[in-house]
Amino acid sequence: MSKSVLEEIEDRLRATRAELEQERDRQMEAGREQFRYRLSRGKVRFDREMKGLQKAYRVGLWPYITGARIAILLTAPVIYGVAIPLALLDLSVTIYQHICFRVYGIERVRRSDYVVIDRHMLAYLNLIEKFNCVYCGYGNGVIAYAREIAGRTEAYWCPIKHARRVADPHASFASFMEFGDAQTYRDWLAGGRKVRAADPGTDAAK
Repeated sequence: MSKSVLEEIEDRLRATRAELEQERDRQMEAGREQFRYRLSRGKVRFDREMKGLQKAYRVGLWPYITGARIAILLTAPVIYGVAIPLALLDLSVTIYQHICFRVYGIERVRRSDYVVIDRHMLAYLNLIEKFNCVYCGYGNGVIAYAREIAGRTEAYWCPIKHARRVADPHASFASFMEFGDAQTYRDWLAGGRKVRAADPGTDAAK
């Protein structure tokens, strides 16, 4: 059966994504050489000379705080208050996938692929900046992690495309069944709810 125009475009898009990831890896490697650091057991190791140079750019805590706008200081409790629901989301989806994904036979999402915290290792950041970078890395990572878990859940229970276009759908969405295709849906159910394949590159937990 010949592929539809949409399927051909999606194939080209997957190939472009793979090329994009290769280029990102190349640029990251170039960055490691330029700023003289390496990764060792998940930790960043800078050359001693480079680390000393970075410290020269660090702004002290007092100038950093007194130089901030009042509006930023006043909104800080609102920003940091979101840490509680983020932590609850993190815990909830982790427990959920470890219980339910085992029952459903769905490959689990590897949390470390999404929650990446390493910017606190930069010597040119002061203590507050390091904390903020940890918080941003954690918050965005947890949301991406939860999104992937939700996407794999949807791929198991209801892999049907929407009638309207969805902005930036998750990786599994492209393989979903067409909206209104009743026969394919019933055939899929009769086949035992086999999870429809996601885009290549979606890593599962080990």
